[in-house]
Amino acid sequence: MSVPTAAAPGDWRAGQALVQKAAEELLDPQGRALAARVSWLDLPGLAPELRWPVAVLGEGPPVLLLHGFDSSFLEFRRLAPLLAAHHQLIIPDLHGFGFTPRPAGAPQGPAAVLAHLQALLDHLQRQGAGGPLGLIGASMGGSVAVELARRRPERFERLLLLAPAGLTGRPMPLPPLLDGLGVRFLALPGVRRGLCRSAFADPDAAVGPPELEIASLHLATPGWAEALGRFARSGGFAGCGAPLPPQPLRVLWGADDRILRAPQKRAALALLGERVEELAACGHLPHIDQPERVAACWRQGFS
Repeated sequence: MSVPTAAAPGDWRAGQALVQKAAEELLDPQGRALAARVSWLDLPGLAPELRWPVAVLGEGPPVLLLHGFDSSFLEFRRLAPLLAAHHQLIIPDLHGFGFTPRPAGAPQGPAAVLAHLQALLDHLQRQGAGGPLGLIGASMGGSVAVELARRRPERFERLLLLAPAGLTGRPMPLPPLLDGLGVRFLALPGVRRGLCRSAFADPDAAVGPPELEIASLHLATPGWAEALGRFARSGGFAGCGAPLPPQPLRVLWGADDRILRAPQKRAALALLGERVEELAACGHLPHIDQPERVAACWRQGFS
């Protein structure tokens, strides 16, 4: 897929152009359909000259879906069609990720991510969606979901976490030189291909050009490298699980998850206990490896 020419990191229209091209040119038809549902919102309380991407689709009780680290709203391309028949889905790019604007020197880290989401919740309330929402968070988005549900408990009725990352441990900020090296490493095509394959239970069957395209498309957003480095210097989301939020909570975890290390998974399982269901033949992305199972879990409730 062709990409727009270079633009300033704070120019939100560069991200908008990428998403518009994605809606027309992505190899993955479900990705194209989801990209076509993105609106660019002015969120009061944030920089007034910027607009923020949010995919909105479906009808029914609203559900907020939060993607993982160095990803985008396109992560939910398989799950969204299965839920949209019964729910209004609200799928933002997290602050500093996906196709969001990244002004030079802007704060990056958990505080900025949560401030952006709270501004989105306030926007939704002004638009009439002030009642409780469902909340689904994948990988790092699981920790974001837990933090958000604790801060705004009145806004969420239940949570579904998909292979949540960052619930245990402690933040480990990277020094400037190391974060720069890490970002350059993550940008290498071979590294991105390897990470994409590692996220699936059966990469030979599941990973082809459409998946590789979506895994790297957002790297063309101006300011990607600087913002990711600044997020790494913040230490990111870690130790977010305790205390767990008061809402009903379920967790789906792939038995073949190769992204989260075994000690991380053991610590999270000890925290979450019987809330966890392990899925056979599933990797780090249940919503892509087994979207039908994820959708069924959500529709059935958490009894």
